[in-house]
Amino acid sequence: MKKTGDLALVKKMNTAIVLDAVLRYAPLSRAQISERTGLNKATVSSLVQDLIDSHLVLDLGLGKSSGGRKPNLLQFHASAGYAIGIDLGVNYILGILTDLEGAVISECTLTLTTQDSDSVIAQLIACIDALRLDIPDCPYGLVGIGIGVPGLVNESGTILFAPNLSWPEVPLRAVVEARFGVPVTIDNEANAGAQGEQKYGAGRRVANQIYVSVGIGIGTGMILNKELYRGAGGFSGELGHLSIEADGKPCRCGNQGCWELYASENALLEQAVPLGYHDLEDLLDAASHGNAEVIALLDHIGEWIGVGIANIVNVFNPDVVIIGNRMRRAEAWISDAIQRTVAGRALSHHRGKLRILFAEQGDRSAVRGAAYYAISAFLAKMKGSGV
Repeated sequence: MKKTGDLALVKKMNTAIVLDAVLRYAPLSRAQISERTGLNKATVSSLVQDLIDSHLVLDLGLGKSSGGRKPNLLQFHASAGYAIGIDLGVNYILGILTDLEGAVISECTLTLTTQDSDSVIAQLIACIDALRLDIPDCPYGLVGIGIGVPGLVNESGTILFAPNLSWPEVPLRAVVEARFGVPVTIDNEANAGAQGEQKYGAGRRVANQIYVSVGIGIGTGMILNKELYRGAGGFSGELGHLSIEADGKPCRCGNQGCWELYASENALLEQAVPLGYHDLEDLLDAASHGNAEVIALLDHIGEWIGVGIANIVNVFNPDVVIIGNRMRRAEAWISDAIQRTVAGRALSHHRGKLRILFAEQGDRSAVRGAAYYAISAFLAKMKGSGV
């Protein structure tokens, strides 16, 4: 019995190795998989056939020959299933439908005019329902849902603390799983943004990076040694609540002088009211037309963003800091202020190889990362099953 169990475990492990090779290097042949993995050709052929039968791998037919017999090339079957990613913001819901390689098929955007949890969840479910209608016929259908939220989330997918939403404890994963019957991953929006940029954006192939989500509030996702750092309780990344003014403004979190009170989109909008502006789009339009007062205000917010980033750089010494979420749109008017503030405040040795970048995915970093959570959970399940 033990031998049978061992053989089953070995098959699962080898299946995962072969699928990983296809995901990373396709198109490639069975012989090339054998060369890359060290598995013998007979084992590779058997496992590849299992993956083809399970609709995870496609045989593309004959490829080019390098002198001998033309090899059959293999490709991951990205349209075997689909994932949904959701970025649940304070004043918006952004949802996307992706294939299993993360390519965006369709999207849904809703504006939130209330923060009532029941109303927001109803709109969230409506967004997911709309995206599900765009799923083509495929072997696996909807494989999972990932949701990024602006708050603390525990291991069971319950939102414990979301100060900018003013929500009580909300068991969001349980609610969504009960409604749709697929695995659901809930994580902090900034963590999802960090994953989105690492997988699809400015953080590709960067070992140590801090993603700074600057929206209505500020959150951070920290990838250290290529892994998302969650902290002892899973709640790391709330650097928007660093105190940067000892006797500063009171924050909804209970602290005073929090960074996000001075450097977020919300802080920008509060200071823009006397100038007659009430939303980010109008401010950016005014800046693009040379409004000196608005440009000065954006520069001032850029300085405050830089203050917090300088603290992050001094603590974590990252390779890259990536600025994302809605304030990414203001790059042209805040970048110089951020760079000069960090240059003036961060320790020189920490700045040596530092790069400050803006998210390549723009407003989509978190939603792409949320969809990736669902994709990676599905693939991990398939690898673990031995197919």
